[in-house]
Amino acid sequence: MPEGLDDVGTTGEPASGPADSDAAPGARGADGRGRGEGVADAATAAFVAHRNLLFTVAYEMLGSAADAEDVLQETWLRWVDVDLDQVRDQRAYLVRITTRQSLNRLRSLSRRKESYVGPWLPEPLLTTPDVALDVELAESLSMALMLVLETLSPTERAVFVLREVFDLGYDEIAAAVDKNPATVRQIAHRARKHVDARRPREAVSADATRAALDSFQRAVTTGDLQGLLDVLAPEVVLMSDGGGVKQAAVRPVKGSDKVARFILGGAAKWGVEITVEPTVVNGNPALLLHVDGELDGVMGIRFEDDRISGLYYVRNPEKLTRILEETPLTAR
Repeated sequence: MPEGLDDVGTTGEPASGPADSDAAPGARGADGRGRGEGVADAATAAFVAHRNLLFTVAYEMLGSAADAEDVLQETWLRWVDVDLDQVRDQRAYLVRITTRQSLNRLRSLSRRKESYVGPWLPEPLLTTPDVALDVELAESLSMALMLVLETLSPTERAVFVLREVFDLGYDEIAAAVDKNPATVRQIAHRARKHVDARRPREAVSADATRAALDSFQRAVTTGDLQGLLDVLAPEVVLMSDGGGVKQAAVRPVKGSDKVARFILGGAAKWGVEITVEPTVVNGNPALLLHVDGELDGVMGIRFEDDRISGLYYVRNPEKLTRILEETPLTAR
């Protein structure tokens, strides 16, 4: 049996990839010599075939498209050095590399978030219609649940995502996070319990969601305070992310009265016109907010008991680059 062969049916992940990221994809072998075009083509084809899945794994773990793209680049650099003859399950192997690179970046990202100005929210992605149809994937991508995942440890998050979202077996996950399967089962149970305690108490129907969105949109654009109070849950929480670039509340705004006045007060104070446009980000209903005709931000929404219980307003311009063009995501 080749050295490094594990339960996933692949050789161990290379310690590092090529130093020159501008080199032609697949141009090098593990021994540093040139690889045949057929091998390079096979490596490229496998990577491309699973790219959307790998991006989704990285994004679920990091909440940042830019960081997910960096992880994919790192994954590719390691993948082109792999001896494909020793790989029995290319998908599992690629997911494992992506997970390990995501874990590395997640730990450094946590340090970056500590110095972030104000609340940190995941980067919203305009998604294709099929993402919303995959109920489990859409829920895992929601702003609300991704913020819950932020409260898990990096390993707990990886295990939860790989098990609950991508339905990987415990042996596969164990290889990805460098734990034994028994430990992974315990981590999965603990993470699931933590997440379940913070999920909405019940699912809201599509009709109720549309009605709440319509009411919210109408109240905001007309400045109807009572109309806004009627659609907000009493314990609603609003979080806004300006990243130190755009003005935002440095702490969550809690309670329907405070949230409603926060939303409408800004428009009244500055004498601006707010327009609201429905959209779908991260597979879930959301709103694009324009101020005097210019895009101001994206608002993710959490529904509970037919009312809005959470508002997640991303204003940071660096996080608004993925809302004009659809990003394909998949759990398969």
